Amino acid sequence: MITKPKGTYDLLDIEGRIYKFIEQTATNFAENYNYEFIRTPIFESSELFHRGVGETTDIITKETYNFKDRGDREMTLRPEGTAGVVRSVIENKLYGNRHDVLKYYYLGTMYRYERPQKGRYRELTQFGVEAFNSDDPLTDAEVISLGYYFIKSLGIEKFSVHINTLGDAESRDNYRDALLEYLKPHINDLCEDCQKRYKTNPLRILDCKADKDNPILKNTPKISGYLTPDSKKRFQKLQSYLNYLDVDYEINENIVRGLDYYDHNVWEYVTEDEAVALGGGGRYNHLVETLGGPALPAVGFGLGVDRLILEIKKITPEQPLEKCIDAYIMCINEEEKIHAITLAQDLRLNGIIAEVNSNNLSLKAQFKLADTLNSSFLIILNSEDLQKGIITIKDNQTKEEFKMDEDEVVDWLIGNI
Repeated sequence: MITKPKGTYDLLDIEGRIYKFIEQTATNFAENYNYEFIRTPIFESSELFHRGVGETTDIITKETYNFKDRGDREMTLRPEGTAGVVRSVIENKLYGNRHDVLKYYYLGTMYRYERPQKGRYRELTQFGVEAFNSDDPLTDAEVISLGYYFIKSLGIEKFSVHINTLGDAESRDNYRDALLEYLKPHINDLCEDCQKRYKTNPLRILDCKADKDNPILKNTPKISGYLTPDSKKRFQKLQSYLNYLDVDYEINENIVRGLDYYDHNVWEYVTEDEAVALGGGGRYNHLVETLGGPALPAVGFGLGVDRLILEIKKITPEQPLEKCIDAYIMCINEEEKIHAITLAQDLRLNGIIAEVNSNNLSLKAQFKLADTLNSSFLIILNSEDLQKGIITIKDNQTKEEFKMDEDEVVDWLIGNI
């Protein structure tokens, strides 16, 4: 038997319905905030991610799926969404002669070769947004609030936003020097990855999962003590805007995010019970320029849809979990089946979810199947009524029955669903 690759899973049944619920909600939220949909290729030139995400990040050093195509070109399955969107903005010159904020959202699969665990897969799905051409912390607050209220709209309540600032280049340089000085006598007491990061990207040590409870990391200097006045002001403004937007947040100075391109404000959406990060984001004012575009400030986030599915399954909201249809059409003989299939076609073309007895089930079995499908209405056909042009509709909740002319059925259901 052929089985699915390690670190992947089939999306079907309950999880499939939750995914569609998340997809529809994400689309509605993003478009309400005036974001436009964008889709970038699943694979891109490896250079894009090496230059964009950063050579020293775990994603690039350990987790990317790389291959050569038949033209001997180095390609990589996208490990995250931002770099591809930035490439598209540059390549298509979407920034030309515009004074408004460029806003895009995406929902797609990413690929990371990492150890599979609960809610973390090698093939993963992300919902993300990116906003370009604004350096105002107000935009950061808007992006954070979009993700915050989107998660709440899914029925997930027990989470908060953890925010931090990485400051400007001067702030980070000062902090990096202080952190290196502090860690120098302790570095051999940390994990192997942290010892490597000490030489390449010391701020990533703060985000180490293996040593997160190590007293050495708990007592590191805090970046808030090394911020320039401008960086402090920017972070204070963000907090002020989040307060006005009623976003539940807390300051967590260990939030650094796992990608090299971030600066200034960064954040994660974190569950209260298991302290699991549902996703996160931050500002990246220099990435567009790094990838060959103009100096264009930007900010965005990415949320893990797979983790959102697990959280929703915990709370089991009825709407996305239940399979339900609007009308089940009951029929027995050939004459009734012809009426059933043509009526179903009319209903479906008018946006009504309809199902027909296409397995020659008995009436008893059809009633049972309609209940299994949570059908709101039953449309009961019989040859005697059909000869008179009459159809019976039964409300499956109240059990009330209605008889009407056959040509009134579609309009009646549209008005009662």
